[in-house]
Amino acid sequence: MPNNSDRFFVLTGGPGAGKTTLIEALRSAGFTAMPEAGRAIIRDQLQIGGQATHQNNPALFAELMLSFDMQSYRHAVDETGPVFFDRGITELVGYHGMMGMPVPAHFRTAAEKFRYNAKVFAAPPWPEIFANDSERKQSLGEAVRTHDAAVRTYAEFGYEIVALPETSVEERLRFILAETGLAAPFCGRKPL
Repeated sequence: MPNNSDRFFVLTGGPGAGKTTLIEALRSAGFTAMPEAGRAIIRDQLQIGGQATHQNNPALFAELMLSFDMQSYRHAVDETGPVFFDRGITELVGYHGMMGMPVPAHFRTAAEKFRYNAKVFAAPPWPEIFANDSERKQSLGEAVRTHDAAVRTYAEFGYEIVALPETSVEERLRFILAETGLAAPFCGRKPL
C-alpha cells in the first residue's frame, strides 16, 4: 500500500454534526473528497429493499462499509494533492464495539494498513443542527455514542483528534485549512 497518509484527511463524528456539509464545502473549494460509505449504502439498500442497514443487519452493513471505504481509499491514491474523507476505515472498529459486536480481525488489519493523516477532524454532537432524514434514523443519543466511539477508536490507533468548532461551514472550512496548512485550490475564484 503506497504511503499517502499525510495527504488523506478524515472528518468524523456522529450523524447530524455537519460533516457531509463540510465535505461538500471542501469539494466546492476545489479539494478532492470521498463520500460517506454509510449514507451511500443505506441509499442503495433502501432502493432495493436490502437488509444491510444499521437497523436491520449491522454486521453486514459494516462489511459493506469496509469494502466501500477501501475502494474510496484506492480511488484517492490515484488523485493528486490532499483528499478529504467523510469518515474512515478506522472507525469501523469502534462501530462494532458500539453495536456490541465482536470486532473481526480483518477490520483491525484494515485500520492498521489503510492509514490517514495523523490529525483527524471530529465534528462534535451539535443538537442545534441535528436532524433526521430519509437515510439518518439515529437519535441524538445514538449520534453522541457514534461520535464517542469514533473518537475513542482513532485515539486507540494513534491519531490526534482535532475538534471542529461549532460555527458556520465557512468558519469550519477556514479552521481546517489553518490546521492542515493547506490553501484552497479555488481561493482566487470562489469565496471562502
